Amino acid sequence: MVRLELIANRSVEDEIMDQIHLINCHHFTRIPIAYGEGNHEPKQGDAIWPEINFVMIIYCEESEVDLIKTAVQAVKNKFPAEGIRLFKVPAEPIS
Repeated sequence: MVRLELIANRSVEDEIMDQIHLINCHHFTRIPIAYGEGNHEPKQGDAIWPEINFVMIIYCEESEVDLIKTAVQAVKNKFPAEGIRLFKVPAEPIS
């Protein structure tokens, strides 16, 4: 099992959700507002840095990772200037 963490500009949230649902990925947690700073301008939700991010956490089998990665890449290709990052972390359930 792996944990995928997706951090993206909220402006592409609907596009990403559409892609995720197209591949029948329904096991995720979505955090709708996330502030931070990465390779692009800060996302602070204020007057100076008005944009915000959202976060998705997906637990899935290794066999599903490429399908999810392809779905996210489709959005990245459509919106290359938006910050969209996907991370994979090994996950081990604790009873």
